[in-house]
Amino acid sequence: MSDFRQPPLPVQGAYAGTEGVVRNRVLRNTYWLLALSMIPTVLGALVGLSSGMNRFMAASPGTSAIVFLIGAFGLMYLVERNKESSLGVALLLAFTFFMGLMLSRLIGHVLGFSNGSQLIMLAFGGTAVVFGAMASVATTTKRDFSHWQKFLFIGVVILIVASLANIFLQLPALVLTVSVMAIAIFSAFLLVDLQRVIRGGETNYVSATLAIYLDVYNIFANLLMLLGIFGGNRE
Repeated sequence: MSDFRQPPLPVQGAYAGTEGVVRNRVLRNTYWLLALSMIPTVLGALVGLSSGMNRFMAASPGTSAIVFLIGAFGLMYLVERNKESSLGVALLLAFTFFMGLMLSRLIGHVLGFSNGSQLIMLAFGGTAVVFGAMASVATTTKRDFSHWQKFLFIGVVILIVASLANIFLQLPALVLTVSVMAIAIFSAFLLVDLQRVIRGGETNYVSATLAIYLDVYNIFANLLMLLGIFGGNRE
């Protein structure tokens, strides 16, 4: 009789193996698409700088904030709606180009320093270190960080409200506070998002890439902001 109870074991093993293959494929595709998304981001920043859009955004912070919110959330909505098709990939790349355009304002400001190029490379290196550290923790730890999401989301809402308020308040201390909090919050979000992909909680690589890209983008932008404030050299 025991012979008739043996087949379920290979079936269960095959299911686990298939699940592992899917998880690895999502993770691999996510990393590839994340790397690819850096190209339109850089192109967007270059277009913003060469066209003078960065100066327009600096002169009209209120208008640029409205454009950013409408453009970013609109494109993110479209990406999620089409994430199961190749259109989702195209929309994601369009989104990253748009984010590069929006980043050109900060990059243009930092390039105004004599050591601006070094600060940008330093911010890039710092972001890479944070990414590597979070990926290492997400891969090796047995602790589940998914319960952080609710609190981190609240933190992001607070950051958005504080950033919009500071357009009118113009408080240097608030800029510093928001940037430091943003680096901490999005580093934690990066850990959560990476762990979700690594453990198979996210099965769509377009959605996974979008989430991780936003984490990396915000870490880089706010790190560059802090480096410009404390390390910028006008001489």
